[in-house]
Amino acid sequence: MPSRRSALSLLAGAGAALAVGAPAAHARPAPHGPFGRYGSPARRLDALTLYVDPHGRGDHTDVQSAVDAATGTGHTLVLAPGTYRGRVTVGAARTGLTLIGASGDPRDTVVVHDTAAGTPKPDGSGTYGTSGSASVTVQAAGFTARDVTFANDWLRSDNPEYTGTQAVAIKVQGDRSAFYRCRFLGHQDTLYADSLALTAFARQYYRDCYMEGDVDFVFGRATAAYDRCHFRTLTRTDLTSAPYGFVFAPSTAGANPRGYLVLRSRITSTAPDAYYKLARPWVPSSDLTAHPMLTVRDSHLGAGIDAVAPYGTMSAGFPWQEQRFAEFRNTGPGARVTVPDNRPQLTASEARAHTLAAHLGDWRPYA
Repeated sequence: MPSRRSALSLLAGAGAALAVGAPAAHARPAPHGPFGRYGSPARRLDALTLYVDPHGRGDHTDVQSAVDAATGTGHTLVLAPGTYRGRVTVGAARTGLTLIGASGDPRDTVVVHDTAAGTPKPDGSGTYGTSGSASVTVQAAGFTARDVTFANDWLRSDNPEYTGTQAVAIKVQGDRSAFYRCRFLGHQDTLYADSLALTAFARQYYRDCYMEGDVDFVFGRATAAYDRCHFRTLTRTDLTSAPYGFVFAPSTAGANPRGYLVLRSRITSTAPDAYYKLARPWVPSSDLTAHPMLTVRDSHLGAGIDAVAPYGTMSAGFPWQEQRFAEFRNTGPGARVTVPDNRPQLTASEARAHTLAAHLGDWRPYA
């Protein structure tokens, strides 16, 4: 069986294996060098643009050193095609930071690390935990990423002794965080769409993105909108029966009127039919007043989703039926309503309150 490093992901919508350790096989040099139309250190677009290239043709060879150099606000980091292995943290002071994959194809530019929640820390002080496992952590407001892959290639099969198998590709906490044509690759807890505090209602927007995983692979308490995205559930070799996992696990704060909104998207699977649930609520021990919210509308749910019982309960005291889960006008075999009590549906009137404009307020990253 190939390791994740040799065959990490399926191409979004294509079904072909892709190596994470190198640019995509189709990748070709940009006509104007490794940074394409975005200039170069010799042809810098402006003083706030920095260039990153693992082969030394930019200002920096790794992403974290470029982030550290981008002091102040409004910097742009242009990433040449390549694999950037190592942790990246965008602290709260780096407001308005933008990451751009120079080729325009997210398969060519990969930011990746390989830590799980159960990975021991080198100093012997314990394990990293879920948040500490993140390949990339974004705390700054106004963060934008375009055409970049964020991945965590830690594998359960390589570490069967671990009980903490969460392995986050990216943890996003800042308000007004936007991702366009990005990929998020992992298994458990791939995309952690969260906020900096219980009282911080961080707004996030994901457009034309691809997310894959198995257990709760899109989770957290952010006010997040997923627009025209592709979610793909993976086969598991460590389990012999359903369910393999859950796509969404929101943990929306009880005071937050907006949680996760999924629209004009699709869910596909490499697993057998009905082996995945659509969602389960996460009420963490740090916030027992959480009231998870998820609306999935105008989307195509493939056969991998269990249409009879698409929702599950994570903690016995917080059943999914008491949360803010709803659907509207979905299609596909996974959206078939066979047991009405298991598929809460919005009316047309109610659906008018579940739009991008209502969800994101005065911030319009979709305009």
